[in-house]
Amino acid sequence: MNKVIIIQARMGSSRFPGKILELINNKPQLVFQYERLTKSKLADKVVVATSESYKDNLVEKLCITNDIQFYRGSEEDVLDRYYKASLCFKADLIIRCNADCPFIDPDIVDKVINAWHSLDNIDYASNILEETFPLGMHTEVFSLGALKRAFDNAKGSDEREHVTPYIYRNPDKFKLVNLKNKEDLSHHRWTVDYKEDLEFINKVVEHLDDKKDTFTMMDVVKLLEIKPEIQAINSKYKKSQNLL
Repeated sequence: MNKVIIIQARMGSSRFPGKILELINNKPQLVFQYERLTKSKLADKVVVATSESYKDNLVEKLCITNDIQFYRGSEEDVLDRYYKASLCFKADLIIRCNADCPFIDPDIVDKVINAWHSLDNIDYASNILEETFPLGMHTEVFSLGALKRAFDNAKGSDEREHVTPYIYRNPDKFKLVNLKNKEDLSHHRWTVDYKEDLEFINKVVEHLDDKKDTFTMMDVVKLLEIKPEIQAINSKYKKSQNLL
């Protein structure tokens, strides 16, 4: 089984255009996240799925420069982009991550993959069906077969733009499993949507510099417990509501 992490990335963010090229620890955010995800013990490959928009020529250039495999597809129909990227890289199991989540923990990714393997005939596993992880740790794992069924049947614009809603909104058609964290950490927001988020991310990395890019989710939690002023940097932006 070929297990492929596909990072969804584009330059055209409405709130923070070009954020994936902003620097974290002197690396473009997308490269920083890619390098963290390559530490997954269960995934076979990490690739980027970006759009065919001229704006994303910069993403292609960044990928080429950093020897990252990539696929370019539809800008708005991200489900189409994901499905065709999965075919391009011959993925049997797809692990979906967003490029605005630089702290995503490869150990958490592996736990979601293991959740997918935990039962027979699972179509979809994630840690978002009941949110107990920080926003920025969201990981979805689904089979190529489940993705194809979504590709063939999803009609709504939000179902095409956000890839997986058709799957998790239809539990009668798909077998779903959720990974729940022991402690509810869902109040944490570690995604990059605004300049203050980037400042927050860099301050955390600065304090965890001894661990370079190998720090874990709990390393960040423990840091924020003793340095609440770091969390205050972007606290005016409240965590979004449940994605479902």
